[in-house]
Amino acid sequence: MGRVLLDITMSLDGFVTGPGADLTHGLGIGGEPLHDWITGEQTDADREAFERTQTGIGAVLMGRRTFDLLDGPQGWSADGFSGERPAIFVVTSNPPSRVRLDGWFEFVPDGIRPALKLARDAACAQDVMIMGGGHLCRQYLYAGLVDELRVHVAPIVLGDGTPLFERTTLTPIRLVPRESASTPNATHLTYDVEKP
Repeated sequence: MGRVLLDITMSLDGFVTGPGADLTHGLGIGGEPLHDWITGEQTDADREAFERTQTGIGAVLMGRRTFDLLDGPQGWSADGFSGERPAIFVVTSNPPSRVRLDGWFEFVPDGIRPALKLARDAACAQDVMIMGGGHLCRQYLYAGLVDELRVHVAPIVLGDGTPLFERTTLTPIRLVPRESASTPNATHLTYDVEKP
């Protein structure tokens, strides 16, 4: 069975979007530099980090807001995948009535655990990637369901937006550092998540 990976970009102050994220401003007001490591002038380390987000992934989990952006008019292109597209599961209690990229997504209204089971089954021996948004990532991480955390820290302080982490009374989550690489665009960090 593959691992459950959480892979996301955040600002130095912990936001995965700037304020005002919506269909027009997917990364919020001023949030575009978060993804300079993907869309800008990449270094070899940036390219390697990006390639890892696509290698060995059999299924993807995302929340409804992330789906709305990716399926929206400025979202993914129908010919945007060069290889085989992984199974994509959207965790939402409110599935949409229409989908632009019809046949790409399966909607799971039953919560994070049933969605993970479906994703694991679809992935077979490959990994399952949790790609966003911040709220869904927190749910999986705080529930102890993540094996590996990959955070790409962009060199920007946004001051507000969608946080990756929130204050919690839950037991602290211990991380074991595995890899790190710094570029002018981001610091790429990989951790194993210790299981209680």
